[in-house]
Amino acid sequence: MDHPALAPDPRPGDGASAPSPAWHQPWPEADASVLAPVAEHEDLRKVVRDILGAHADHEQVRRAADGPLGYSAELWKLLNDEMSVGAMAVPEDRGGLGVGLGMVAVVLEEAGRALLPEPLLVSAVLGVRAVLAAPLGSIPGELVDGLTAGHLVAALATGPGADASLAATGTDGALTVSGRVGRALLGATADLMVVVADSAGGEALHLVDLRHVREAERRPLEVLDHTRRQAAVELVAAPAHLIAGPEHAGAVLADLDVVRRIVLAAEHVGMIEAMLDLTRTYLGQREQFGRPLASFQVIKHRLADVLVDLERARSAARYAAAVFVQDPGSAELPAAVAAAVATEAVIRVAHETVQLHGGIGFTWEHPAHYYLRRALGDEAVFGPAHAHRALVAELLGV
Repeated sequence: MDHPALAPDPRPGDGASAPSPAWHQPWPEADASVLAPVAEHEDLRKVVRDILGAHADHEQVRRAADGPLGYSAELWKLLNDEMSVGAMAVPEDRGGLGVGLGMVAVVLEEAGRALLPEPLLVSAVLGVRAVLAAPLGSIPGELVDGLTAGHLVAALATGPGADASLAATGTDGALTVSGRVGRALLGATADLMVVVADSAGGEALHLVDLRHVREAERRPLEVLDHTRRQAAVELVAAPAHLIAGPEHAGAVLADLDVVRRIVLAAEHVGMIEAMLDLTRTYLGQREQFGRPLASFQVIKHRLADVLVDLERARSAARYAAAVFVQDPGSAELPAAVAAAVATEAVIRVAHETVQLHGGIGFTWEHPAHYYLRRALGDEAVFGPAHAHRALVAELLGV
C-alpha cells in the first residue's frame, strides 16, 4: 500500500552533506475530531437498540440460534425493511443509502451487544461489499437487489479458515464452480456464497448461486458458537458469476479484509459493553457478608480493568471506521490495530465475566457463556489477536 511521503527524515544521520531521503509513515494522518461524538450516530444507536431490545433479548436470541435457519427470519426482515441494513453502505448511485462505514459500525456495535445471530456482518456488510466490487452489470441485478434488500443471504468462504479447494470453468455468462469448502459461515442455509476459485489465469473471486445446491451437499459442522453457524459445502458445477478476475481479486480481498477487521472490532466493542453492564448489575445485586459484591475493592479493580478494555477497543474500532470513511486506502493499519485490540479485549472480558458471575457464570445456558463462545468462535474464524499484531508489525516494518 502506498503512503504519503513526509519531509526529509529529521533524525540524526551519518553526517553526510546530502539530505536524508524522504521517509514514509504507514499510519494515517487523521484529526482527533474523528473520535468526537456524532449526533447522527447516537440517533441511529438509539433506534437500533430499541428494536433489538424488543426483539432480541437473550431468550429470543437463543431460540433463533437454535432454529432451522440459525437466526430469526422475522427479525432479519424487520432489520432490512425498517433499517435497510443491507443497503446502508451501498452508494446512492447504486440504489443504496450511502451512509458509510461509520454508521454501519454503529449497527454492528448494537448487534454485538445483543449477540445477534442474524447475518449482518457476513451478508449485509461483507457479502454486499464483495458483490459491489464486481463491474457494473456483471452480476445479475436480481442477485444484487435481493442481497441488498435482505431477500437473499450470502455466505462467506474466503481466507485460510475456509479450507477451500475450488476451480472455476466456463466463460462469462456460463461460469460454474466445483470443489469443496471445508468451512463456510452460513454455508448450510445461504442463497449465495463468495468464494476464491482457481481459473485459467489464476485465483479469481466468484459469487456462487447455492439455491440449487442439494441439501445433502451442505454438511452443518459442530461449532462452539451456535450464533454463527458453519458448514462444509460440496459444489458440483454450481452456477457462478465473476466478481474479480486474477488481476483484481487480490485488491478486492484486501479491501474485504480491512472492512472485516473494522466491523468485527465494532461487534466486539458492543459485546464488551454488554458484558460490563451484565457483570456490574449482577455484582451490585449479589451480596456477601451483608454487602454488595461490587463494594469490595478487589472487585472494583477488576471492573475498572474491564472498563479500560472497553475504552481501548472502542477508541481503536471507531478510529479505524472514521479513517476508512475519510480515506479507505489508509485504513489498513488502523483496522489491524482495532482487530488486535478488540479481539484480545473481548476474550479477556468474556473470561472475566464468567469468573465474576461465580458458579452461575459457568453454566452453558447463562448469557456470560454465550458471549464467551462468540468471542472464542470469532477468534477461530477470523484470526487471533497475535495474527493481527503480526500484521501491524509487518505494516510498520518491525
